[in-house]
Amino acid sequence: MSKNTKIVVPGRFSFVNVWEPKSINGSDPKYSISLIISKSDKKTVAAIQKAIEAAKQDGLAKFGGKIPANLKTPLRDGDIDRPDDPNYEDCYFINTNSKDAPQIVDAKIQPILERSEVYSGCYGKVSINFYAFNTNGNRGIAAGLGNVQKLRDGESLGGKSRAEDDFEIETDEDDDFLQ
Repeated sequence: MSKNTKIVVPGRFSFVNVWEPKSINGSDPKYSISLIISKSDKKTVAAIQKAIEAAKQDGLAKFGGKIPANLKTPLRDGDIDRPDDPNYEDCYFINTNSKDAPQIVDAKIQPILERSEVYSGCYGKVSINFYAFNTNGNRGIAAGLGNVQKLRDGESLGGKSRAEDDFEIETDEDDDFLQ
């Protein structure tokens, strides 16, 4: 792994599966997160593209010494691949995964233990290692999930509200209906 293939990417979390590994279509169980990145964040997009290019060079041997023309890359266009989802409008996204559990921390790099704190819709950073693969004729660059840092809350993408958003703190005077 070259140093240039591992970067920290800021964005909005989607399809968060960082607490327990999950099997997709019978594959080995993996931890995963999809990271939504605004197209206006040119600095981040350029850093991702540079890391993908470094992974292509690192993977030349896997590709028989030549980079294939139809190489799959992990930076996807939300306007093309998720046209019916407004959360992906004017955004790119990267699906990351790993067999190893990520460390999950807050803005002060303290471990987050409460699962409900990290959800689809919150914002943060993900460390990603880009690497080449050549499996059963599928060739490309994959995005390996490193660690996860939650920086701030956002509107849930799962449609499920949080209890603290649904309810207000009740006082003894408020519970007349319980009598």
